[in-house]
Amino acid sequence: MTSPADRPTPDRLLREAAARLDRRRFLTVTSAAAALAFGVNLPSAHAADAELAPRALGGDPFTLGVASGDPTPDAVVLWTRLAPRPLEPGAGLPPAGSVRVGWEIARDERFRHVERRGSTRAHAEFNYAVHVDADGLDAGRVYWYRFTVGPWTSPVGRTRTLPPRGRRTDRTRFAFVSCQAYEDGYFTAYRHLANEDVDAVFHVGDYIYEYGIDAAGGDRKYTDRTLPAALDHETTTLEDYRLRYSLYKNDPDLQAAHAAHPWFVTWDDHEVENNYAAGIPEKNQDPAPFVARRAAAYRAYWENQPLRMPQPRGTDLTLYRRVHYGQLAQFDILDTRQYRDDQANGDGWQYPTPESDNPARTLMGATQERWFAEGLRRSTATWNVVPQQVVFSRRKNTTAERSKLSMDAWDGYPAARERFLKTVEQAGVKNLVLLTGDVHVAYALDVKRDFADPNSRTVGVEFVGTSISSDGDGEQKPSNWATLTAANPHMKFYDGRRGYTVVALDRHQARADYRVVSHITRPGGTLSTAASFVTEAGNPGVRPI
Repeated sequence: MTSPADRPTPDRLLREAAARLDRRRFLTVTSAAAALAFGVNLPSAHAADAELAPRALGGDPFTLGVASGDPTPDAVVLWTRLAPRPLEPGAGLPPAGSVRVGWEIARDERFRHVERRGSTRAHAEFNYAVHVDADGLDAGRVYWYRFTVGPWTSPVGRTRTLPPRGRRTDRTRFAFVSCQAYEDGYFTAYRHLANEDVDAVFHVGDYIYEYGIDAAGGDRKYTDRTLPAALDHETTTLEDYRLRYSLYKNDPDLQAAHAAHPWFVTWDDHEVENNYAAGIPEKNQDPAPFVARRAAAYRAYWENQPLRMPQPRGTDLTLYRRVHYGQLAQFDILDTRQYRDDQANGDGWQYPTPESDNPARTLMGATQERWFAEGLRRSTATWNVVPQQVVFSRRKNTTAERSKLSMDAWDGYPAARERFLKTVEQAGVKNLVLLTGDVHVAYALDVKRDFADPNSRTVGVEFVGTSISSDGDGEQKPSNWATLTAANPHMKFYDGRRGYTVVALDRHQARADYRVVSHITRPGGTLSTAASFVTEAGNPGVRPI
């Protein structure tokens, strides 16, 4: 029998599996990388792992806080990860074994009325992450939760279940966020978001960034701490990604936002590598190492997010999913990174060509496109909301008739966008709202049936949220503000500061409040509302308040 010390490491297993995987098969079978990430050493395969005594932890294991996510009317996922020394490889825990973790969820913050409690095991193979699917809960209710290990108790988190799918629901209020490069500044926006009265938070991508972070934390310019040298290079291995999540999760403002609200998460590119496309790396390097890198990144992502455990029969990390908020809203959370064709014309901002206009090109992949179409056809919700990653609406960067467009956004996949719009049209969807991240600025846009014709029918709205920290403090009117607003008449708002967006839905309108912070390259930024817009049910188009 193989001893724990001789057991192959996750990195080695991932690379060996990647070496056996044919590149064409990887590019056509979308579950391949997830199979590498989740088919190796699932916790259930190690039920006999030695259970460690709490004293083996050597200190408080709850340094990364708590989180909840993917709520349903009767359940919610509760998350934590044990890490007594979070900024060390391995987080100060043994490389093999498991730890017994208690959990409870209550109707009150003091835990006088506990609804459910139990225990689970955090396994070394998954970096001592804990995912509890707490079910048997009441619909539409606020709960508090916490974890325990030996003498240690975690911070208390607050969460909320969804209302029953068929119930008439008058309103909901949620926030959406994206793009939080640690080295570009403080997560001040999250401290403010923790104090918002919202039912949930949608994260639409770029939860971490892969670039190296120096000892001073980049633009944070730390003088009271020194970050370890292991962070000062680009993430490529499972250990790299795990350590990067430890750094981010150790941030008190991010912890506060996770503890305050349940989250729905989806990824974009920087969770792996800038502008990668399916199994193709950014600069078309040798794909074999990238297969292993992507699999490691996906595995670390799941370990560090409040996502449900993959089903035992499945090896596919299917991140796109559908959420029903009573009769009021259907949320179709997309994944526009894992299944896409490579960016046309060498990526970046380029003039459209027959390559980019190829009708076969996809951003979502055929399976996800069919899933999306079927979901819209069956939808009876007042609002159809689509949290997704890259800008959907056309963005010309010049007022000339012929303009360069972003090949990484939907502009680089016009046939896929046309299929999306046809799906919306055929399904009879009247109230379409897209929630977008990626670009580190805020836009409010009318979604046109034909972006080449300014007089074309408006079929929905797109709220693009700015970054939490990426690109530093930013400015209210970036240098290209006048050009972009003139070149794109469907763009009704453009702001370059940091923050998040709060969206309120009721049966009559959707309202977006664009929150911005005064600065993030030093602590203490103040919060304000840059602008507010509404779109009326049955009358699409953004209108300022």
